[in-house]
Amino acid sequence: MTPAAAPGRADSYRQPMPFGLQRLTGAMNALGTVWILALMVLINLDVAGRNLLAAPVRGTTELVSLSIVGIVFLQLADTLHCGRFTRADVLLDRLQRARPALADALHALFHLVGLALMVVILLASWEPLVESVRIREYVGAVGDFQAPVWPVRLVTLVGLAVTALTFALLAWMDLRRLRARRGGQSAQDAQGGRDRAQARAGQAGEGAR
Repeated sequence: MTPAAAPGRADSYRQPMPFGLQRLTGAMNALGTVWILALMVLINLDVAGRNLLAAPVRGTTELVSLSIVGIVFLQLADTLHCGRFTRADVLLDRLQRARPALADALHALFHLVGLALMVVILLASWEPLVESVRIREYVGAVGDFQAPVWPVRLVTLVGLAVTALTFALLAWMDLRRLRARRGGQSAQDAQGGRDRAQARAGQAGEGAR
């Protein structure tokens, strides 16, 4: 039985996913972290140049504003895979202890709704990317600093697509675990029924003697 289908698990987070998708989400998360470090260096250089040499780094404000969006969507899928999305866990925690099958079903519903939302945002983001490439959209000022916008829009689309796939696979893992849990419960019920039947048969045999 794979870890995703093991009925003893409470959820599908931090578990190996089909196609090894967790390696891709982890790599994207690491890339986002490197991007953050690069921004920190850029900001410090800008501050030092501004205060010590009266020569700030051109385009720092524009690059930071663009980068924030890109970093968020690069790290979104791994945040989901690690179970760090913001949500209210009070009900789920209680259900996992008292009604684990219902908790699995709610997890699957949450991930399916998330999948639908990611697909809607992904479709809505495609046209702006095409338009950004077509008109050569940029930030900054002509003659001072210019940076194209389309690479960040492309990173956003990639992040959305991987997050949507992560939602889909987590929902599939939830449903597999729910099925395995119900199968195990059915087997236990059947075994219990056989044990009770054997006990009644034994009692009847003793009464006949």
